[in-house]
Amino acid sequence: MLTNPWLYLTLLGIVIIGVLAAIATKLLRQLKQQELAQAEAKKAQQLAHQTHDKKVIASVVIIVRAMKEEQCDLSEGCWRLSVLLDSLKLSQDLALQFPAIFKLYETIKHMPILEERKKLDKKARMKLDLERMKAEATLADDIKRDLDLLHQYANERATVLNNKAA
Repeated sequence: MLTNPWLYLTLLGIVIIGVLAAIATKLLRQLKQQELAQAEAKKAQQLAHQTHDKKVIASVVIIVRAMKEEQCDLSEGCWRLSVLLDSLKLSQDLALQFPAIFKLYETIKHMPILEERKKLDKKARMKLDLERMKAEATLADDIKRDLDLLHQYANERATVLNNKAA
């Protein structure tokens, strides 16, 4: 009876199916572990983005207040705000929401600052200052409107981020 080839083939088939089932089970476990690890990594990244954005939004609120109270001039404030808003991880299209702020930044971002500015001769500095002041004067009313909207946006965003963290 053990010499029957069908019996050997049946036993071999059962062994192969058993091995394949074991391999499939192992692979499914690995897949589940990978999915869990990816979910944890995504959650950690989301939390890091929220933490980053909370810090940026807090800075935005401070700069907006300083600009409204005229403790910070429009050019410096728009420069800082544009860079900060561009760094937000969980928000997009802010240049469309606050166009005047970004327009002033685009107008002045080529201008040298700090040590590079000091290297310029007086005439070149005055020319750049005139260009900057013209842009500020042209955009001042729109920037002030954007500041009001940005202040409201930043406060709402801070509330949302704080609620997500809780």
